Amino acid sequence: MTALTLSTSSAATLRADAVVVGVAKGAKGVVVAPGAEAVDKAFGGKLAAVLETLGASGAEGEVTKLPAADGLKTPVVLAVGLGEAPAKGEDYDNEALRRAAGSAARALTGAKKAGFALPVEDAEAAAAVSEGALLGAYAFTAFRSNGNGKSAKKNDAKSAPLAEAAILGGKPRDKEFKAAAERAQALAAEINRARDLINTPSNALDPKSFAAEAQAAAKEFGLKVEVLDEKALKKGGYGGLLGVGQGSEAPPRLVRIAHTHAKATKTLALVGKGITYDSGGISLKPAGHNETMKCDMSGAAAVFAAVVTAAKLGLEVNVTGWLALAENMPSGSATRPGDVLTMYSGKTVEVLNTDAEGRLVLADALTRASEESPDAIVDVATLTGAMVLALGHRHFGIMANDDAFRTAIHEIAEEVGEQSWPMPMPGHLRKGMDSPVADIANMGERMGGGLVAGLFLNEFVGEGITWAHLDIAGPAFHEGAPWGYTPKGGTGSAVRTLVRLAERTAAGDLG
Repeated sequence: MTALTLSTSSAATLRADAVVVGVAKGAKGVVVAPGAEAVDKAFGGKLAAVLETLGASGAEGEVTKLPAADGLKTPVVLAVGLGEAPAKGEDYDNEALRRAAGSAARALTGAKKAGFALPVEDAEAAAAVSEGALLGAYAFTAFRSNGNGKSAKKNDAKSAPLAEAAILGGKPRDKEFKAAAERAQALAAEINRARDLINTPSNALDPKSFAAEAQAAAKEFGLKVEVLDEKALKKGGYGGLLGVGQGSEAPPRLVRIAHTHAKATKTLALVGKGITYDSGGISLKPAGHNETMKCDMSGAAAVFAAVVTAAKLGLEVNVTGWLALAENMPSGSATRPGDVLTMYSGKTVEVLNTDAEGRLVLADALTRASEESPDAIVDVATLTGAMVLALGHRHFGIMANDDAFRTAIHEIAEEVGEQSWPMPMPGHLRKGMDSPVADIANMGERMGGGLVAGLFLNEFVGEGITWAHLDIAGPAFHEGAPWGYTPKGGTGSAVRTLVRLAERTAAGDLG
């Protein structure tokens, strides 16, 4: 991953391949953002005018490169748009800084070192710039060759991600700045771990190999891990996981991975949907909907990453991750529409659609997580296309059995720069899942399908346990062109929200 340093050097004296400055849309045209004063001085105070001549407007994510003026030690100045300039006396929004740093880092592929002279008024702003740079420089190269069939994991210099990001205005000896940088490094590393898992093709990542990744991380970071294989799942009566996975030659797994702290007084359980490939099963997905289904384990990847981050940061809270791993395939042994599964909870489910499989594996994991009586459970899943229709590709939906908890998670997501929206749990939609042969069906009314899925999951949460459900089907996998710090492919959606939730829980801010 890109190296990160805090630097007290001036943008004029820093020796690097490029210096990044921020520009914004002002009332009368382009304005140069704080942090770029030395660069502007080198241009005789006319940096904004030069950029406007080159067509820059200050729009969010806009990147303009120009040769450095005399007096600068870097050969290139990269101006990145921050969007609308804030009102006088106000600071730039941290998410704007995060996205700008990400855009700049993507534009600096092949560079060995770049200085980021963006507005860094405090440690939080420094963290935002750091996160953006580290996430923007991400590249997934594990399966690329150099043209002769040999591995190209080490890219050639021109295509390698930015090697080092120096955050100018950072204070390496200041405790708050130092902690912010260390947190950004830990967080970005685990978000990028999640991205790697999501981007890995399904022939290289099945439930067994995913579980092995968790075991390796547990050994490295001192986590407790337990893996239930197909024999243990059958013995324990995990009908949801077994039912979904029985059509595949790669059997399912349930992984428990936990960070514990001796001083912790609260326990947070995180449950992730880990369908390593989703064909839809017998209810086969139509053409055009199968190609990206390696990403259907994004929830489990987010949970895994969040638990490891909690361990790296030494958070004074117990965080237990449950990875519900299965591959949903059609075969002679696959679950059929109309079959009835007996879940780990003992409830029976009529499977009306085998492509509504995520809720089945989550149901078993939610019941198992509930047995440990955590203070709260949050599940994360690429669960429904209906949520994408409702909220688009950049927002995830939040449902909960407690309005205050749902609001808190929404506020946390907004705070860390993840777009989300609180969704209701209309009780009248529950009747649509009534089954004539089982306790409940895995499908209900078509309209409001994302809400129906949440209501189904709620049936498997332990009595009296606060619970929330994050449907990340929209933002988990990005198929368009990269923007800000968001790459093409796996994004690591929800990791930042889960980590901040763990931090807030550790601090006692959530009751």
